[in-house]
Amino acid sequence: MPLAGGNKLSVMFLPLRLIPVPVQCVVLSTVLALFFSRDQSLASALDGLNGKVFRIYVRDTGAIIFLGFKSGKPWVHPNHDGNVDVKIDATTAAFARLCFAHEDPDELVFEQVLKLSGDSEAMLRFKKLLAQADLDWEHELRNAFGDFFGRRVASAAHALVAAEKKVAEGTHKLLEEKIQQIEIPNAERTQDWQAGVEDLHRKISRVKARVTRLEHRTESELKPESDAENG
Repeated sequence: MPLAGGNKLSVMFLPLRLIPVPVQCVVLSTVLALFFSRDQSLASALDGLNGKVFRIYVRDTGAIIFLGFKSGKPWVHPNHDGNVDVKIDATTAAFARLCFAHEDPDELVFEQVLKLSGDSEAMLRFKKLLAQADLDWEHELRNAFGDFFGRRVASAAHALVAAEKKVAEGTHKLLEEKIQQIEIPNAERTQDWQAGVEDLHRKISRVKARVTRLEHRTESELKPESDAENG
């Protein structure tokens, strides 16, 4: 089941693999520059990220992109020779969930589909910027590159999110079936088993008490004889 789903997702990743990383950087840089230039309320959040560089690794396509901030403006390049403050590692589907399905980045990190490492302060500032910006990628892509391009990218992103969800649901169902096959006890059987253990424990305690009483009785009976022999 997961294999079949993985094949479907691989086919969906193919167009992204065919787009050179420098071209992807131009698209991202154009969208981000236009968006942030229009919304001055984000200036303070951008200033807080000045000098910070993020290395973005798209796991399934192998693409590596660098996102940085300088003088309150973002830049996106395919290469960077300096230090990297934060590393972001995720699949294309995870980025689609973040950008187009507007899922909470903290939830994606919790699910480990989005992995962050590096400067904790920079990560917090970046997540705050994402929350404040609430960037509508389809709208911005259509504004910058035309309706056809914007709709196609958004449609592919939503289809990717739906496909990943379907694969996850199939995997979950398969796991449940396997659990049922190995006959893991349900709640009722577990309660019966626990009651049996507790009953056995009580019986063992009673036997121990009887053994202790017998030991005391034997000792008391043997003591007079021992005293007589000593006398």
